[in-house]
Parts: sequence; C-alpha cells; structure tokens
Amino acid sequence: MIRLLADENVPRASVLRLRAAGFDVAAAERGASDEALLARAVSEQRVILTLDRDFGRLVAGAGRLGSVGVVYFRIRGGRPEAPAELLLPLLHAPRIVLQGRFTTVRAGRIRQRSPQK
Repeated sequence: MIRLLADENVPRASVLRLRAAGFDVAAAERGASDEALLARAVSEQRVILTLDRDFGRLVAGAGRLGSVGVVYFRIRGGRPEAPAELLLPLLHAPRIVLQGRFTTVRAGRIRQRSPQK
C-alpha cells in the first residue's frame, strides 16, 4: 500500500480523512524545511502531499526520486478536507501511479510528469 507524507500546509482534516480511509499518512514536523521533508520521504519511501508549489523546483533539482513522488494540490481556499477529497479517487484508480512522479491535482484535472534523471 502507498505510504504518504503530508507537508505541514496540508490541513489536518485531510490527513485525518485519509487515515480514516485506511491510508498510512505521516505528518511533517512543524518548521521542517522542504529538503528535510524530501529526505524523510526518501528514507521512509513515502509520497509527499503538499500545497507548496516550490516542490516542483526541488524535485527537478533532486534529479531522481526513485519510488518517492510528490502530489501538489493546486487549490485555493475551500474546505480543509478538499485535498483528501481530490486525492482519494486517485488512490483507488488502478491506472494512476504516484510514486516516482510529480502530480499536480486540482478540481477536475490531474497532470503528471516524471522528474528529469
């Protein structure tokens, strides 16, 4: 099963909703840098969940992520459960792979790309 790591900007309500759905979701430590979050994701083999658009540059600079991936939620405002509500259908979709990819998610749209190696 996929393991997730929620950046500190992902609302707690979304983390709890994903956990209630049976997913292994760890939460980032408050104040942890993006680099530290990426290092933790690599060591624990987790997919990062974030609302921080800077992760695109960080991932490109890292070069390779292996089985780690990043899901960037491109949403404004909304309910705290919105990231979980957008992610849950993807987690159950057999053709969607989040590991090793940078995935941008917004209402009604998903875009994926593989980082440069």
